[in-house]
Amino acid sequence: MATKKQEEPVNLIEIFSDFKELKGIDHQTFINVLEESFRNVIAKMYGTDANYDVIINPVKGDLEIYRNRLIMEDDDVADETRQIAISDARAVDPECEIGEDFTDKVEFSSFGRRMILNLRQTLASKILELQKENLYLRYSDMLGHVVSGELYQVWKREMLLLDEEGNELYLPKQNQIPSDYYRKGDSVRGVVVQVDNKNQNPKIILSRTSPLFLQRLFEQEIPEVHDGIITIKNIARIPGERAKVAVHSLDDHIDPVGACVGIKGARIHGIVRELRNENIDVINYTPNINLYIQRALAPARISSMEINEEEKKANVYLRPEEVSLAIGKGGFNIKLACMLTGYQIDVFREMDNDDLDDIYLDEFNDEIDQWVIDALKNIGLDTARAVLACSAEELATRTDLEEETIQDVLSVLQAEFDE
Repeated sequence: MATKKQEEPVNLIEIFSDFKELKGIDHQTFINVLEESFRNVIAKMYGTDANYDVIINPVKGDLEIYRNRLIMEDDDVADETRQIAISDARAVDPECEIGEDFTDKVEFSSFGRRMILNLRQTLASKILELQKENLYLRYSDMLGHVVSGELYQVWKREMLLLDEEGNELYLPKQNQIPSDYYRKGDSVRGVVVQVDNKNQNPKIILSRTSPLFLQRLFEQEIPEVHDGIITIKNIARIPGERAKVAVHSLDDHIDPVGACVGIKGARIHGIVRELRNENIDVINYTPNINLYIQRALAPARISSMEINEEEKKANVYLRPEEVSLAIGKGGFNIKLACMLTGYQIDVFREMDNDDLDDIYLDEFNDEIDQWVIDALKNIGLDTARAVLACSAEELATRTDLEEETIQDVLSVLQAEFDE
């Protein structure tokens, strides 16, 4: 084999080191990408890279390119990229013969300014593709994990956060707690709920409203949950308002509710603060659905209950003074109890002998609009006497109904008993 005299190799790793530093690509990956980029440029210059050897020293970063051609008769050379005339070959190696391989070095200077620019663009493009692929794979493995980012920009529909490496994270408006308020530069935490890769452009979506975010906070703040001694069976949330968490202990000597709440609420305080003072009820899970519903409706005390397990429905009967507690402010308590247990829970007022002459509000729907009746029922007032027992001021505060509407309702109800 004939070989042209070699010159000193060019250290191109140093020439293109700004890419390595800028993109944070590891050394071996950078060398692989560099070799592939050179082969692409060679293919553009000579039509093929099949007969070229690109040799990179992974330690020093020295790069050399060699071209392999077949020695031919002077008049038989048809492709100068793959063949070399015997006269040209013997000018370098007088002892070479026709039919032998001839190897010579391709100097970097022969690439020209345009091709060097093309090389840099190709290298930058490949590193960017690699970086996006690594980002997608890394965050795909982090689905369900809590991450934090620095708030960079706030738009109408979402927030843009930057992680510690400058990668973009998105927190949509619907995934934000209603009372969330941040300034640029603030650290924001959320759970990774979605990683898209549309058009090979990764987009990482976070959420602060997901029940999974609350679960991860429990795992971070409560050692027994982190260690698996206490398990979270179910979570129901109305973000920023209230949440119910059903927990179960694998150790009979550990009270799961007490362990999660801590002395004077010390353990759960950090979680509540992170969730913008979201009121968190921790209850002891039980497979006994009757007892589970009773615990889910706390602090209300249930008198009796009818359960239809096939239809997942429960009729709950309570004393009049317990109805408003079961429903809760804004109906949150009963909504969360339904979400937590998976049952449709209907609350009914239990009447004693003194209440036998009372009348359910639904019977007045020919005189009172149904939406007004529903507003009163939502605060636990489902009978006429229950409404009449409240002052107009109290009804206005608890229902947000207009004073004129409330006076009309009171007049209708009072007229029924005056008769």
